Amino acid sequence: MGRSPLFLRVFLLMLICVAVVQLMNVALLIAAQTPTSRIYTVGEIAQALEPGGESTETLTIERAASRKPAAWNPRGERIELAIATALGVAADRVDIRFPTPFLQREQVYSRAGLPAPVPPASRQAARDVIVIGNFDAAVRQPDGSWIEVRSAQTFEPWRKLVLLWLILSVAAVAPFAWALARRLTKPIGAFAAAAERLGRDPRTAPIAIEGPAEIAEAASAFNRMQARLNRYVDDRATVVGAVAHDLRTPLMRLGLRLESAPPALRAACENDIRDMEAMVAATLSYVRDTNTVLDRRPLDLRSLAETVIDDLSDRGAAVALVPGEPVVIEGNSAALKAMLANLVGNAVKYAGGAEVSIACEADQVRIEVRDDGPGMAAEDIERAFEPFFRGERSRNRDTGGIGLGLPSARATARAHGGDMGLANREGGGVVAWVSLPG
Repeated sequence: MGRSPLFLRVFLLMLICVAVVQLMNVALLIAAQTPTSRIYTVGEIAQALEPGGESTETLTIERAASRKPAAWNPRGERIELAIATALGVAADRVDIRFPTPFLQREQVYSRAGLPAPVPPASRQAARDVIVIGNFDAAVRQPDGSWIEVRSAQTFEPWRKLVLLWLILSVAAVAPFAWALARRLTKPIGAFAAAAERLGRDPRTAPIAIEGPAEIAEAASAFNRMQARLNRYVDDRATVVGAVAHDLRTPLMRLGLRLESAPPALRAACENDIRDMEAMVAATLSYVRDTNTVLDRRPLDLRSLAETVIDDLSDRGAAVALVPGEPVVIEGNSAALKAMLANLVGNAVKYAGGAEVSIACEADQVRIEVRDDGPGMAAEDIERAFEPFFRGERSRNRDTGGIGLGLPSARATARAHGGDMGLANREGGGVVAWVSLPG
């Protein structure tokens, strides 16, 4: 089935976004009226600058003690002369300025070579002079202060229309941008979820091959990688299981040949053979448990722990479970029970007792098995999870198993999407913790 490339889809979607924005701009150009600046007369300005003038909706009047000098402007020079004529005062007492537009610098002019402006013929002619746009005019009073008149800064209707149009443009393009972002991030989220599932359960279902060609190809590569990993693990487990199984035959032959050996030698060799048979049996059990797909169902983890505690208590072990609320998770009952029995049994074997607690932390469930034993050497904490390693130097030298209990328990925790670790407690003892998805 043909699939269009992701690049082409993104490119077309971006073209659609640009086309929508341009169409909105063309519509604005057609619909909007040409903005016009407000027109004032020198008569209005002069009337506001006269003593007793009051602010209006279009003009604002203020008093200032001083006024900073500004660059010369030919337009301002002509209007200053008209205002001075309308007020009947000297031209050097009048000052008018025009604000610099946004993102523009103030223009620099040269007076050299320009003819001097001619004042209006009469005061009425001066009052009829037109001032277009915003301004800031002032006249100096006899005491040195200034009366300032400014055009009111209002939000013109055309600016409101442009702002509204901008909001409409964003609203029109937003669905396309949302679709683009979703299309780009959805496959990435799917891969992240698939990688998380693979880390929790290597036997999880493969990714569905769908979407653009690049995504489908990446999903196929991910699925092939998952299949190769599973085959690699299966092959290694098969080899280890076959070797462990085939070791039983030579061990049996050794036992038969020892029948004619001296009693002392036969007894010593038989003990070694039994140890080797126990190791073979433990290895086969470990390979079988770690290579089996776990069937998961909702279960109450606290009830499962209670059955383990009750079994050990009936045998006289000093074990206890911290009370709490039921904790329901998705898991395999047999595997989790074996894991708990392994951890609590180790604590009883090496320290004489154990205390178990189960608590929910955010989206995780944490199980802790604590004991009051002598603890473990720091270098043995992580090595304790290596197959066939026994850290008896730090605990009880008279007891010990094959060395596959903790590796099997960690494999069970990781098969459920969690993890497991050991740590020395303050004041002595060891805590074995297990985290599982809640």
